[in-house]
Amino acid sequence: MRRSRLGIGTALAAGALAITGLAFAPAAMAVQPADASADYDCGSFGGGDAQLHAVQSGSNLTITVATSVVTPLSIGAGEATTSLTLELNGGPGTVTFSGSSNPDIPAFSPFNSGPLTTATTFAPGDSLDSHSGPVGLKLVIFGTTVNCEAVSTQSPGPFVVD
Repeated sequence: MRRSRLGIGTALAAGALAITGLAFAPAAMAVQPADASADYDCGSFGGGDAQLHAVQSGSNLTITVATSVVTPLSIGAGEATTSLTLELNGGPGTVTFSGSSNPDIPAFSPFNSGPLTTATTFAPGDSLDSHSGPVGLKLVIFGTTVNCEAVSTQSPGPFVVD
């Protein structure tokens, strides 16, 4: 009987320690807003609304872009290269996110970039908004480059790093 009491006491102590650890754990960091949209003009390839989704991990961000640009051919996973340039803290500085981690995209479906990364690290309060330069979003698919210009700022507002 003594052995089971020791086991219960140890379990209770371990549980109390775990709960105390949770109470002192740092709060999760999250960029705000996590989702924004902006309008892009991609010339003869069309254009329209692009949905941007940002995820913060420490001082790093990843951004996924889903556009209304539709591809007439299916695109295999990792077969497209995407670059997204955003204005940092209202400009003139910019940050470019890029990657080739798109999921499989069936023919006649909207484009999805998959997560885009940057080597830039961010400080709390840094903001990122659509870059109004000539190439805010660039897609390279099957060797064809699609340059898109942001024609609006992000809505509901720029991404702000926590």
